[in-house]
Parts: sequence; structure tokens; C-alpha cells
Amino acid sequence: MEIDGGFGLVEGDGGTQCITQFVDHGSIESHRYYLSRRTVLEMLRDRGYDVADSELAGSLTQFRAEFGDKPELQRLRISVSLRTNPYKKMLVIFMGTEDIKKATIRCVLAQIVNRESLNGLMLILQSKMNHHARKEMAKFPSKVEIFQITDLLMNITKHVIVPRHEILTIQQKEQLLNKYKAEDKQLPRMLETDAIARYYRLEKGQVVKITYSGGLVDSLDTYRCVT
Repeated sequence: MEIDGGFGLVEGDGGTQCITQFVDHGSIESHRYYLSRRTVLEMLRDRGYDVADSELAGSLTQFRAEFGDKPELQRLRISVSLRTNPYKKMLVIFMGTEDIKKATIRCVLAQIVNRESLNGLMLILQSKMNHHARKEMAKFPSKVEIFQITDLLMNITKHVIVPRHEILTIQQKEQLLNKYKAEDKQLPRMLETDAIARYYRLEKGQVVKITYSGGLVDSLDTYRCVT
């Protein structure tokens, strides 16, 4: 590929194209919402929620066509059901750029109906949340997860340096412990606050198989227990 500096043209296999078509003319704000929302949808699908292929396949252009260049936060909300139990739902709410206070959380929680059907609530933040707001949030009957939007601009599980993670079932965990005549506490640890543990919403006692490939070995399996 060659660039004609005098006319702003790109010479490639497909012919001559104007270089301006490769420039993103939309807002940074919409691009950030697009990336973070897509990561959340991928995360929910990996957790076993029913997320349509069309939701994941949409382009930035399609996102802007649907939500606009300055998306309304209310429209960005996500509500999905577990594939194994459609009555269990996860609600995702994108918060604004203002600092989050106790009154902010009260207002958000007051808008949520059918709380008994929620399997969890996820808040995507763009600002700080004070301790009064966190205490208010703890009153919510379902588990509330908090992510900063900047941590969701890419899917950590797809990063080239992150090994493959596989969550063991209860039966697989028992087989592993029996095989090595070991107990949970003897396995290497993974903190509940670890980025991968948070991505999959892992709980204490769950075991993860981690497969490393490339480098000095073709494949190496290790196991970690969430603590």
C-alpha cells in the first residue's frame, strides 16, 4: 500500500481510495460506549446469558445509527436472561460522568422493577463513587457489580498475552482434587478481585483451569482456586 501525500490517496490492491474514509468522524464518546457495551455483551454471553449474535456482530457505524453520536444512557441499558433459567435476569446500567453519591444510587435503584427476578445488577461507571453510595448499594437484594468503563474498552479474555481460562464444574473439581489427593487450600490461588474472576463472576471455591501455549512449551495446564 502506498500513500500519495499530494492528494491524500491510498494505492492498494483494490485500487485508489481516499484516505479520509479511514478517519473516524464520530465522537469519542460514542466509540467508547460502543466498545464497552460490546465487551459487556461478550461477558454476559460467556457467563451463560442469552445474548443474540446480532448484538455482538454490530459495527460502530450501526451502533451510531441506532444510538446516535451522543447516546442516551437509558437506551444503552442491557437486560438479558440466563439460558438455563429465563426467569433469572441481569440488568446493566451505564452511569453518567458526574460523581456518584448516595442520592444517585437511590434514584437508580428506585427505577428498577421486578427486583426479585434479577440475578444481578451491573453498573458501568465513568466517575468516582463515594463510600455513602457504596453503602446504599449494599442494600440492594441482588449482587451488584461495578466496572469502570475504561476497563471495558477491550475484552481481557481476548488479549494475546492472556492464557485460556476454563471454569471447572463441581464434578470436574472433585475429580481434580481426588486425582492429586489435594484440598482447595493446596491449589494456587486466584483472588475474587482478579480481572478474570470478575469477568466470569467467579465465586470463592471455584476452580479455573488455565492453559498456556506457545513459548518454551506447546501447552501447559495449571489450576487456581478462587479465594
